[in-house]
Amino acid sequence: MHSMHESVPEQERKRNMSIRFSQQYAAPFVRPEECAQLQPMVNAAHELLISHSGAGSDFLGWTTLPEDYDRAEFARIKAAAERIRKSCQVFIAIGIGGSYLGARAVIEFVKSPLYNNLRKDTPDIYFAGNCISASAMSELVSLCEGRDVCVNVISKSGTTTEPAVAFRVFRELLEKKYGKEGARERIFVTTDRQKGTLKHFSDEAGYETFVVPDDVGGRFSVLTAVGLLPIAVAGINIDELMAGAADAMRQYSSPDLTANDAYRYAALRNILYRKGKTTEILVGYEPCAAMLNEWWKQLFGESEGKDQKGIFPASVIFSTDLHSLGQYIQDGTRNLFETVISIENNPVSFPIPNDPANIDGLNFLSGMDLNTVKKTAMQATLLAHNDGGVPNLLLELSDRSERTLGQLIYFFELACAISGYLLGVNPFNQPGVEAYKKNMFALLGKPGYEDMKAALEARL
Repeated sequence: MHSMHESVPEQERKRNMSIRFSQQYAAPFVRPEECAQLQPMVNAAHELLISHSGAGSDFLGWTTLPEDYDRAEFARIKAAAERIRKSCQVFIAIGIGGSYLGARAVIEFVKSPLYNNLRKDTPDIYFAGNCISASAMSELVSLCEGRDVCVNVISKSGTTTEPAVAFRVFRELLEKKYGKEGARERIFVTTDRQKGTLKHFSDEAGYETFVVPDDVGGRFSVLTAVGLLPIAVAGINIDELMAGAADAMRQYSSPDLTANDAYRYAALRNILYRKGKTTEILVGYEPCAAMLNEWWKQLFGESEGKDQKGIFPASVIFSTDLHSLGQYIQDGTRNLFETVISIENNPVSFPIPNDPANIDGLNFLSGMDLNTVKKTAMQATLLAHNDGGVPNLLLELSDRSERTLGQLIYFFELACAISGYLLGVNPFNQPGVEAYKKNMFALLGKPGYEDMKAALEARL
């Protein structure tokens, strides 16, 4: 990873970056020398990553993806997105976990959490197959009535229960509405390159297929076809998204903690964890960041929560949650630290109106922009939480653009990998996820699970 970047001057790399990381509000809790003392361990983690010699090294395709992605498939994704935008009013993306969170996070962050309600020349986008709910499924099906629909099913195997059930439902809906031939043009499949139930079925049915790379795990897959097709359907510039990730890939290539903010974030998390700060709260100050928070929780929770270790990832949107969780964060058990995402430049301004009667006593805010009030609320909260014994790490983003978000995605992915190695776990597997699946298959009567079914039922 490092060899291809060494020729890029440091200043030039920094110029391209729209992210600034600050540990100013963690300074009372971490001495300067603590990071320096961790440098040899960070060097070792970096070496494991770039030499592909650490645990889970079969799943490191994401590390170089921003530069060595499949250009031909990328062009096919853009062409398919264009066809989808022209041919449907509703686009259903079917997937769970890493197969849906990344796409939804990007769409809501760049566009809006109210994307489906906005006037636009792109389809409404709904996400299915991420829960087991009769009500939710019924509502989604009813939203498709009288409207043209396209579907993208995203699953490496095709046998994961939640998306497989949803695909059954929507395949039937499309075949009834358009016939088998017509449905074929409206179903897009993102799955394994060669093997698996869904791949074989898609080849037989003649659906256009895109690849879930073998060497990229689900929670790291947002910049593959897994995330890129739904993102492109929403009219988001995926070239810029990838360019941002490439910026970050070049910027965060040195193991030196004084030069690499992503590694420094990983190191500081590790230091705070060892001091008993076992819960990290990701803080956003815009509603558009809520799904980004969810993506981040899967990334870190599934990567680090192993062997009875790991930081518990939680999230809030301020100032909303200052009125629900603020008391706990300020004054509850001191096992918390926060990572705050601040979006610095908002092209939209909204001045607060003047009230001649000043009924609410807020005329001191008259004419002030809501962005200024939000920034002040953030500064006030940082100081208050520091005083309450909560370290804060700060990520300042210049804007909500595709390029900036691409940088942030790579920043978190890289930090997560290094953080997992510092913790002494395999950041790229998820053995614990299989436990509930086996129990569910047994209790539902899946063939081959008969003995297990009886044993489990006896415990209920």
